[in-house]
Amino acid sequence: MTIKRIHHVAYRCKDAKETVTFYRDLLGMDFQLAIAENEVPSTKEPDPYMHVFLDAGMGNVLAFFEIPNSPEMGRDTNTPAWVQHIAFEVDSMDELLAAKEKLESNGVSVLGPTDHTIFKSIYFFDPNGHRIELAANTAKPGMLEELKRVAPDMLEEWSKTKQAPKHADWLHSGGDISGAKS
Repeated sequence: MTIKRIHHVAYRCKDAKETVTFYRDLLGMDFQLAIAENEVPSTKEPDPYMHVFLDAGMGNVLAFFEIPNSPEMGRDTNTPAWVQHIAFEVDSMDELLAAKEKLESNGVSVLGPTDHTIFKSIYFFDPNGHRIELAANTAKPGMLEELKRVAPDMLEEWSKTKQAPKHADWLHSGGDISGAKS
């Protein structure tokens, strides 16, 4: 089997129209299609829903379900709010900063930019409480290759110690890969 790409990622929303408006008007996603039925095709449960699909760029599709007969949506209170998020790539720092300005001028609270060395990001919440990240790549030559090189060793160390391995300390210390272990 060969995975070609993500066909779509689906999340729940409180209001399909409000959600489409947010992603279309503030993030520039094209509203692709809507599917609505009174019965769930896979389970045959009688549960009306609206399923909306937005173009998140390069064939990636972000979808939402509004399911009005279910209890009010919440979030996993055992997981910190910063963990579960959707991250979208933008072309440049200029575009990232313009997006921040647009969001803030529309009343959206934005955190960042945060410097992750290989990219800089801003963070905010959509109308449903989903955390969104916009990221502009800033990696210098060799950085991604070095991170890939040390990834297996980092994972192995983490699985044994549950403490952050030091293989890529340069990433958030403001350093560069010249200090990386070989």
